[in-house]
Amino acid sequence: MMILSSAPSAGGGAKVFKGSVQFPTQLLLLLSTLLLSMWASAQPFSLVINHGRVIDPESGLDAIRHIGIQGDKIVAISQQPLQGEQVIDANSLVVSPGFIDLHTHSPTPLGQYYQMFDGVTTALELEAGAYPVTDYGVQIKEQPLLNYGASAGYVSMRVLQKQGIEVAHTTAKPMPVNLNGVITGIKTLFMPLEEALSDTFHEPADEADLAALRELINLGLNDGAFGIGLALDYISEAVNEKEINMIFDAAAQRGAPLFIHIRRGINGDPSGLREVLALAKKHNASLHICHISHNAMGNLKLFLSEISQARAEGVDVTTEVLPHNAGSTLISAAVFSRDWQTIFNISYGDVEWAPTGERFTEESWFRIRADHPKSGVIHHYLKEEWTQLAVQSPGVIIVSDLLPMESKDKKVAPNNGTFSRVLGKYVREQGLLDLPTALAKMTLLPAQRLENYAPQFKNKGRIKVEADADITIFNADTIIDKATYQSPYQEGVGFSHVIVNGVQIMKDSKLVDGVYPGKHLLKQ
Repeated sequence: MMILSSAPSAGGGAKVFKGSVQFPTQLLLLLSTLLLSMWASAQPFSLVINHGRVIDPESGLDAIRHIGIQGDKIVAISQQPLQGEQVIDANSLVVSPGFIDLHTHSPTPLGQYYQMFDGVTTALELEAGAYPVTDYGVQIKEQPLLNYGASAGYVSMRVLQKQGIEVAHTTAKPMPVNLNGVITGIKTLFMPLEEALSDTFHEPADEADLAALRELINLGLNDGAFGIGLALDYISEAVNEKEINMIFDAAAQRGAPLFIHIRRGINGDPSGLREVLALAKKHNASLHICHISHNAMGNLKLFLSEISQARAEGVDVTTEVLPHNAGSTLISAAVFSRDWQTIFNISYGDVEWAPTGERFTEESWFRIRADHPKSGVIHHYLKEEWTQLAVQSPGVIIVSDLLPMESKDKKVAPNNGTFSRVLGKYVREQGLLDLPTALAKMTLLPAQRLENYAPQFKNKGRIKVEADADITIFNADTIIDKATYQSPYQEGVGFSHVIVNGVQIMKDSKLVDGVYPGKHLLKQ
C-alpha cells in the first residue's frame, strides 16, 4: 500500500494521510488506496523529486521515495511518483537533507558558489562569529545562494571595547560611528593585526570592560545571533579566569551555546579542553568545541574520551572535525607569536606560503612575516589517523572551516571540498562509516546542536513533511572532492541538484543562473 505523509494540497482542502487507513472491508481498503494514489499523483507541487534513494537520518528512512515540495516546504513523501511544475528524476541518486556547515568563514559570492558544489545549503559562522551579527554577510546580502548566519563574535566585541570603537548596533553596513574606529581601521591596513590591535590580544579586561562586554553579548544575542563565538586561542594571553567565567555565565543565563576554539598548549595538552568542560559544568552552559583534531592532535583519543565522559555527566557538549590534515590562517596570527613549533610539533618546512606553495625556511619565515603580515599560510601538522578517528567517532559533526574566498588570485586551504571528501574518501573508498551515519553528521547533528536555542532548526537537517525544502542530491558512486592546496578553486563532483528553500540553485551539476533563494538566518 502506498503511504503518504500528511500534507495539505496546494489549494487547501483534501489531505494525504500518514499511515494505513483502516476500513471495514478489503474492497473499501483497496478502493481507498487507489483513490489516494490517483489524487496524490495529480497534486500541483511546485517541485517534485521522483525515484531517489531518500535518506532521512532522524527517522531512519532509507528507501526509494518521491518528494513533493510546495513553496519552501516539503509537503509530501510518497511511495508512488508525483507530479509537479518542475520534476527532478533522481533515479540512482541519493536524496539527502541539505548539509549544514556550522563552521565556515566565507560569506562571499565565491564561498557560497563553492559550498554549493559541496552540497551545503546552510553556511554558518559560529566559531569566530560576527559583530554586529545583523551586518554579517554584507557581500552576499542582495544575492545569497545559501542560507547564512553567525554567532555573536566575542573577539570582535573585544576589539570594539579595547579600541574604544562605537558602532551603530543594527546597521546597513558595519561602519564605526566614532574616530577611534576609523583610526583602528587605518592601522590594520598598514600594520600586522597583532600590533594594530595589541590591547585586544594582550591586555586583560578591567571591571568596566567586563560590564561592557557582557552588555555587548546580550545585545548580540538580542539581534539574533546563534550563540557566542569564542576564538579563545587567539586571545588566550589576554583572557583571565574572571573574564572567561563572565562569558560562560552570560551564555548560561541566556541558554545560548558557546562555540569555542579552546586554548592550545603543546601538542596533546588537554588543559584547554578541561578548562572549558569544567566551566560548562559549573555554569550549566551549552558548549561546542571547534575542530577537535586540530586542538587535540596526538592526544585525540583522550580528548574524545573526556568529552564523552562530560556528556555522560550531564554537560551539554558537542564537537566537530574537518577532514583535512592541515590548518590555515594568517602568518601574523597570534598563535605564531608563541612557541608554535612546540605547540604543533612541526618546523618551518612543514608550513607553506599559501600564495606560492613555497615551504618556509627560518630566514624566509621572518622575512615574509615582516613583509606580508596579511598573507595566508598552511601548516601541515595533523596526521591522517587522527582525522580518521575523529570522522568516524559517534556524535562528531562534520564542518569545513572554509577560509574567506575573495578572489581566485588568493589561494586558500581546499576546504570547499569537505563534505564530498568525507562521502567519497571515508565512506565509499575506506568504509570508515556508512552513508546514513555520515549524512547525519552533516545534517541532523548540526541541526540538533542549534535547535534547542534556535527552534527554526527543528525544520532543517531532515526530510519530513513540514521540513524546510533544503535538499542535496548526489551520486554516491562518483562523489569526491577535487580541490587541492595548490588548486583550491575546483568544484567537487558528484552533486546533481541542490535545493535551497524550495528553489533549485544547482541543476544537472550546474549553477542555475539568476536565482538567489538563500536567507540571512537570525534566531527566532
